[in-house]
Amino acid sequence: MFIDDKSEIEKIIKGCRTCFLGISDEQNQPYVIPMNFGFYNNEIYLHSGQFGRKWEILKKNPKACITFCLGDELAYQDEHIACSWRVKSKSVIAEGIIEFIDDFDEKVKAMNITMGQYSEKTFTYSSPAIKNVGVFKMKIEKIVAKQFGEKAKTPWNS
Repeated sequence: MFIDDKSEIEKIIKGCRTCFLGISDEQNQPYVIPMNFGFYNNEIYLHSGQFGRKWEILKKNPKACITFCLGDELAYQDEHIACSWRVKSKSVIAEGIIEFIDDFDEKVKAMNITMGQYSEKTFTYSSPAIKNVGVFKMKIEKIVAKQFGEKAKTPWNS
């Protein structure tokens, strides 16, 4: 079942601790990695070291897909019938173009947004920490959200 309500979509994103960044290299080889993130104003903020496979791919192809998944409750109609088993969850898939953030103050802002995903505390950062961290963001251009595993309503169970 599709989820169209923007506040419900944001609730799913903010309820996650990890997102999955999907990118593709020059040979169209997919590469998906789990990452910490921040979410604010229709943008997803990510950070890491400024080197490695992810960075090399993004420099050549900044198109990205970021997936969030919330919930993993098992449910079934009859525990002896495999087809009645399901996992109750909600997911969001966002697509866009990655932009690297090099400005010091913008990096601090991005790190504050990211840390705000995990804590309400106020943080400070050393100058070398900000200079050495790689920060990038993706403005969401396309987004789809779904809910899975709920029992379908039929005339006999509605």
